[in-house]
Amino acid sequence: MHARSRPIGSSDKKLGIFGGTFNPPHIAHLLAAEGVRDQLKLNKILFVPAAVPPHKQKENVIPAKHRLEMVKLAIRGNPFFELSDMELRRRGPSYTIDTVRELRHTNPHDDIFFIMGIDLLTDFDTWKEPDKILVECTLVAMNRPGFDLAVVDKELLARIELVNVPSVDISSTNIRRRVRSGRSIRYLVTPEVETYIRRNSIYL
Repeated sequence: MHARSRPIGSSDKKLGIFGGTFNPPHIAHLLAAEGVRDQLKLNKILFVPAAVPPHKQKENVIPAKHRLEMVKLAIRGNPFFELSDMELRRRGPSYTIDTVRELRHTNPHDDIFFIMGIDLLTDFDTWKEPDKILVECTLVAMNRPGFDLAVVDKELLARIELVNVPSVDISSTNIRRRVRSGRSIRYLVTPEVETYIRRNSIYL
């Protein structure tokens, strides 16, 4: 269930799911989400911070409370963006199919769109119940300049929504590195997120 006690939106809405570690959330995240929302005319995009995935366990992933607060600050002011802690509250591994089914249960009349980077399609067949994900929601792949679509299975490519979003070369890894080095992160994150990082001595 979403953090709020009532279902998100009213019936027959188009609801997007935008997940990630958000360590920290940055401008490229916001541009990509808004690009998808605008092109697909989504009524709402849920930002869903993830629990630490196995392949990122060695990274400097800060506690969930900080990532939640930074996402909250980053999306403030956009009425189409909303924060959910559903994956962080769920016990055990958080799989995409579980998140989609949870939202399908609480929002039975909405169309669900799961937003992901197109590079993740190359190993989509290794995800938990990939075929059922495609049944339960619309998979939205954000294209990236220079990405070779030929490496993606043609049948899978035919079943997704391919969306071009603004290309901005910003990474959370680089932001964390800049903070540790005492360098500026202005314009890489929102002013509110930058203030939060500085005040809480995050990534030092």
